[in-house]
Amino acid sequence: MTGFPTGLLFDDALAIVRDVAAAHRLETETLALSRTHGRILAGDIHAPLSLPPFDNSAMDGFAVRHADLGDGETTLRLVGEQFAGRSTGLQVGPGECLRITTGAPLPVGADAVVIKENARVDGDRVTVGGDVAPGSNVRFAGEDVAAGDQVLRAGSLLTPARVSLAASMGLASLPVVRRPTVAVFSSGDELVEPGMALAPGEIYDSNRELLMGLLRADGLEPTAWPRLPDDPKRVEIALRDAACAFDIVITCGAVSAGEKDHIPSVLAQFGQTHFWKVRMKPGMPLLFGSLDQARVLGLPGNPVSVFATYLSFGRALVDALQGRTDPRPLERAQLLGPIDKAHPRREFMRARVFCDDHGVLRADPNPAIGSHRLRAVADSNALIVIPDGPQRLAAGEVVEVLRYA
Repeated sequence: MTGFPTGLLFDDALAIVRDVAAAHRLETETLALSRTHGRILAGDIHAPLSLPPFDNSAMDGFAVRHADLGDGETTLRLVGEQFAGRSTGLQVGPGECLRITTGAPLPVGADAVVIKENARVDGDRVTVGGDVAPGSNVRFAGEDVAAGDQVLRAGSLLTPARVSLAASMGLASLPVVRRPTVAVFSSGDELVEPGMALAPGEIYDSNRELLMGLLRADGLEPTAWPRLPDDPKRVEIALRDAACAFDIVITCGAVSAGEKDHIPSVLAQFGQTHFWKVRMKPGMPLLFGSLDQARVLGLPGNPVSVFATYLSFGRALVDALQGRTDPRPLERAQLLGPIDKAHPRREFMRARVFCDDHGVLRADPNPAIGSHRLRAVADSNALIVIPDGPQRLAAGEVVEVLRYA
């Protein structure tokens, strides 16, 4: 198979995934606010009103005029009350005060609030101290957001706080990018469904559950397709069928150069191959291409390779198709033990990352090697990213870590 680059550097391959996905960005839809959590915002949002929309009290107490207060105690006449809700229209004149609760609109004439614990009430008389500055305990209109401010940016992940901000401005819906549809295939005649009896030479299919869980954790609703057999025609039919109906097709296995690895030839014959093979460990046989309306990500079959390639390339594909601009969290941690890497590929090593008693993030490498050793993934919570080229890293050196979630 020729005519496309093979064995790409990791960063070059990642750039291709992002560029191809950006050229096929998914369309926009408008959803009710309650359905936008975890989605990617499709357009900039400008504030239709100021926040707070009016001057209001930050505490329960009494609204006063600072000009009425002396250096010592001052007694004022209580002329009414204003609770949170619609304004009563009451005003505070010279020598007067108004009972007020948190969030209530500040009455005309008042410019400060004395908290109730610092006041004494005797009938319609309220005695307050003189140590109250103008603006004390007042939330001023627009001090958080001014009308017209850009408050949310296109490409942002709609976190609960950002959705709450939209709600505070009265927005009932938001434009978001449609989530990609994803078809998931595992492949190989040796695979058996969990719960069934194994014949000699067979193994249980763990990759399907691994991928389905990773995709769901990223907010997607993947569809698990029947396992791909080691038959070229049936592989072709299944992949072409899925590519007509889904935005992303992810396969596990059958992407190397063996006699039963049919996926690369299907993509080359009926679609477009953007790259095949990346200089990374594990996951070197990674395949990326386009088939019909789908972007196809062919992951290697070993479960650790599936894990590393999805976290590094699958997420990048999902994010770029939605135009996500918020970067995934990037963390750095100190190594608990040394790492000696002789090969030139970028490596993803399983590790347990934790914060020690001194507030330092530590990475404890898992000693297991081999891309078939799934237990080491289950015992870890992150991947250490070891840069390209031979590396000799001492304990205490700072490394990049890629969290599972």
